[in-house]
Amino acid sequence: MQLIDTHVHLNFDQFQPDLEAVRSRWQEAGVVRLVHSCVEPSEFSGIQALAERFPEISFAVGLHPLDAQKWTSQTANQIESLASSGDKVVAIGEMGLDFYKADNIEQQILVLEEQLKIAANLNLPVIIHCRDAALKMRMVLESFAERYGDKVRGVMHCWGGTPVETQWFLDLGFYVSFSGTVTFKNAHAIKESAAMVKGDRLLIETDCPFLAPVPKRGQRRNEPSYVRFVAEQVASLRGETLDSIAAITTKNACDLFGLEL
Repeated sequence: MQLIDTHVHLNFDQFQPDLEAVRSRWQEAGVVRLVHSCVEPSEFSGIQALAERFPEISFAVGLHPLDAQKWTSQTANQIESLASSGDKVVAIGEMGLDFYKADNIEQQILVLEEQLKIAANLNLPVIIHCRDAALKMRMVLESFAERYGDKVRGVMHCWGGTPVETQWFLDLGFYVSFSGTVTFKNAHAIKESAAMVKGDRLLIETDCPFLAPVPKRGQRRNEPSYVRFVAEQVASLRGETLDSIAAITTKNACDLFGLEL
């Protein structure tokens, strides 16, 4: 069985003391590829070093919505240049909208749209962070498609929306990725969404070091090996086998990010 964790943050300090052991555990769990997300471009060199150290890691470059105030006139050129610097870069992001922790709505939208343009120019998928902002996100993506003549492709990562919201982004051609939150007891809407996403649009992730899934919830650090627990829960919710969920989510990740096994 092969699994792909489509969203990790292994460059964070929590992993520095024992990253080799963490890698051994993800290999034992069957995780064959990982997509490392990026919070801001200054992380690029560190993430690139991890990808060189561990061949199974590919990565993205972008600016997180909670860092939207860091956007300058040079940021777009910086992201585009870094994204063009090697074939290990497979996406732009994470980008998006977060109205839960910040209210600089106009700035977030500006930064999101600028990064969508970069992704379209480079023909790369996007990794979308969307928290308490599904309707506005839908409007931005629809408007972008109308103005630029093409639907941007990508994934709604660590998805926490309702089934109705989920369908909005499926209709826009997006993949939907579920994290450890799908295992949480009271995550009813997320579980309903995981059950209804079309098989060819389904992805799984850990978003480590955050959001450790049941039965590891409560631990201070999530890690890529735990993506198996996400896969098991998604399989249970959909009435499918773990092997079938592993196979389809691995294929989907390869299709979206251009990964090779």
